[in-house]
Amino acid sequence: MVKSIIFLLSAYTLSVAFGFTIPSTNSHTLASTSLFANENPEPAEALMPPIQLPGMEEEDPFAGMSEERKANLFQTLLRDLQIEGTPLLGCDAKAVHTMSAALWTTMAEISENDDESKVCLVLEDIPIKALQAFVEDFTVLKTQERLIPYLSELKRLSVSLVGKGAGPAFIIESTKRTPEEIEEKQARSSVTYQEEKSTEALQSFIDRIVVSEAACPYTKSVNIAAVGLEAKGVTPGPVGYRFGGSSDACAAVGMFWNCVCELLSVPQEEISTTMLSLPAVGAGTSDESLLRFAAVVELVSRNLCLFRGDDVFGLVHFHPAYDRTAIHPIDKPAYGHLPPRSWLRPILNKNGNEDEAKSLTDDELELSDYQRKTPFTAINILRVNQLNAANGAKSIVDLEVGDGITEKASGITTYSRNAIRLAGVGKEKLQAGLEADIAMVQ
Repeated sequence: MVKSIIFLLSAYTLSVAFGFTIPSTNSHTLASTSLFANENPEPAEALMPPIQLPGMEEEDPFAGMSEERKANLFQTLLRDLQIEGTPLLGCDAKAVHTMSAALWTTMAEISENDDESKVCLVLEDIPIKALQAFVEDFTVLKTQERLIPYLSELKRLSVSLVGKGAGPAFIIESTKRTPEEIEEKQARSSVTYQEEKSTEALQSFIDRIVVSEAACPYTKSVNIAAVGLEAKGVTPGPVGYRFGGSSDACAAVGMFWNCVCELLSVPQEEISTTMLSLPAVGAGTSDESLLRFAAVVELVSRNLCLFRGDDVFGLVHFHPAYDRTAIHPIDKPAYGHLPPRSWLRPILNKNGNEDEAKSLTDDELELSDYQRKTPFTAINILRVNQLNAANGAKSIVDLEVGDGITEKASGITTYSRNAIRLAGVGKEKLQAGLEADIAMVQ
């Protein structure tokens, strides 16, 4: 007798019911509609077809096979997994945000476990090419030496498709943690954080920098966002504060996708924007903490952009040791980060602040980083329609950055104003405020 092992996943979205089913495979060809559609009754904010990755144009191994035969093969493969004792996890996701929430939540559960593991995540109706895109990207990620030393928990994880794509299901496996890997895990998770204290500290930063220093002119309090955009069709709404206490990178990405699912399930009048606190990710102000933060938020951004989610949401990344000169690429735009430090003088000139571009010292311009120096790692998840309303139709400009090079840039007015204002505040006051915010968490 085959014993079916069923797990419930904890992804937050009204559209996902995490009960076990073996779906019938009617069609898994890529549809022309967005996989990142808003499952609300309201229209989706953007379309987001899956990106093409190397290898995705390979010949379909199931070409010529009837849908009925492929469905039978898929169910046979699932039964074989059950017989060998592999847990089958069911998720009725029909869009990439629900798929991603379930996938990363499952990977987080496996990653937290020190033992060897293997599970199968069965989805309901996601095109196979979307699953292939993730597997291809995750495989490439694990070969990238710039990132993987700071995402060490990913080394022991692998993700593949059941039967090379016979049906919409992932196989997720992990190796047993070595003593060295256990030591690394214990080191990064040695401190626990309280949600209430973390939220209060983050709100202190928002009140101090975002509101009082007007780093964002459309945020007038710690509780309400998108104020002043009503004429452009944006209604102000509450800021959603969310918390993820794990130090694990998979858990951080899973929590991020849960927040995305939540934002897509409610109108902006209920949650305007989300501030996600991740205090255990890259905790502290050391160089190593900064590099860990940079790697984890790049993983978040990369996974969102994989399916062109940047057409739906904008991200803003924060860390107590934020240093734009340590963010890759240093002299090019990095999604979710400040513009390159070397662009600040050209930005000031472009905005008409020629005097400040000449008079401000390099040390004073460096203070611009304080608009991203929160008491711990945090991610602001913004709705793109609000960003477009705030920036205006002509926000992207040609910026001469030196040596005859012209780059596309946006947010010129905001970055110029913030650089000038924070230089005027001075390092002593800015650093004292940051240290006071950090103390609130301890």
